[in-house]
Amino acid sequence: MVGLLRGLGAHRHLLGFGGLMVFMSGPGQTFLLSLYGGVLRETFNLSHSAFGGLYSLATLMSGLLVMGLGRGVDRIALARFTALVIAGAACGAVLLATASAAWMLLPAFLLLRLCGQGLMTHVAQTTVARHVHQGRGTAMSLISMGSPLAEAIMPVTVVALMAAMDWRASWLVLAAGLVIVALPLALWLLRAQQRVGSGSTARPSVASAPAEPDLDDHLDSWTRTEVLQDRRFYRILPALLASPILITALFFHQAPIAQAKGWSLELVSSAFTVFAACHVAALLLSGPLIDRIGARRLLGVYLLPLLLASGVVGFWPGAIAAPVYLGLAGLCVGTFSTLMGALWPELYGTRHLGGIRALVHGATVLGTAAGPVLIGLLLDAGLGITGLSLVMATYLVVAIVLVRPVAVANPPAPSASR
Repeated sequence: MVGLLRGLGAHRHLLGFGGLMVFMSGPGQTFLLSLYGGVLRETFNLSHSAFGGLYSLATLMSGLLVMGLGRGVDRIALARFTALVIAGAACGAVLLATASAAWMLLPAFLLLRLCGQGLMTHVAQTTVARHVHQGRGTAMSLISMGSPLAEAIMPVTVVALMAAMDWRASWLVLAAGLVIVALPLALWLLRAQQRVGSGSTARPSVASAPAEPDLDDHLDSWTRTEVLQDRRFYRILPALLASPILITALFFHQAPIAQAKGWSLELVSSAFTVFAACHVAALLLSGPLIDRIGARRLLGVYLLPLLLASGVVGFWPGAIAAPVYLGLAGLCVGTFSTLMGALWPELYGTRHLGGIRALVHGATVLGTAAGPVLIGLLLDAGLGITGLSLVMATYLVVAIVLVRPVAVANPPAPSASR
């Protein structure tokens, strides 16, 4: 492990860039935007459903746009694309700060979700996965640590800002942070990585050119069209989407679940510390594990903690079930974060990695938007928590069975799918 980390030292600036981009996606993430829900509803006289509708619509639009715009990381110089993404997120923050009517929330949310939650993480994972080969899984684990770090720092910072100033001013501060701090730092890290690698002709420039395949990439790189023609891709999707869809839905409906289980909200909130700890632990452990056994192998088993969590929710009584369930969910989320970055280059190469990841990211966003609605419909139809856990467990078992052949067999060459 120590030797692997030492080997990643040559990519330290690139890893710093990836971690920074993941961290600075925070203003576009639900954990931060939700802190403004009350004041935004009050300011613009919105009902819960109207506010949620605007946010869901922006999220859906973001997911669709990422499928197309995400290919830019394959075609545009990385430094330029990074600057455009950060500037877009800053524009969203300024637009939200200056919004004078409720309809203006939609484009503001769209820019924040698209450029923050969507493209920043997409750029980070695609870039690191493309340029780091030896120890790719560990590299993905390290940059993904930006997410729990943002979850720990940004909400506290935002609450302090809103206590010290108007909520609009707090968004101007966030916009300034993106432009004055994040943008120059990201570009400096890219230039620094380019200087580190300038002595070698084996790798293309990281910052100044569109993506080219690294010379040590042993795979034939698949195009996005070829991936869509690969039947194995459709075996992978249900398993890969299971974690974000089900966990988002469970968290969104945590109040009725807690009520049915007899858990107090204080118990649930304290149990989230277990979720965070297991999330971080899974991030740290899954990367080296992927480097040892491969992302495909882990794909076949990473849903097992979530399968156990669904059983805990449905059948384990008492207060202890809450931290156990959330801890198991945290293990799945942390592994998913690393897996999303390492799987696609392992299966399909790196030349068209941005376009392939953008496609999957868009599907993930659409799934996370649909998940809470579907679970809500089941709850409204009178399905109890035990029945809900059985539905989730059934989906997970089917997903595991479908993906098993992919986990144990080598993928075909692109030409075999034509």
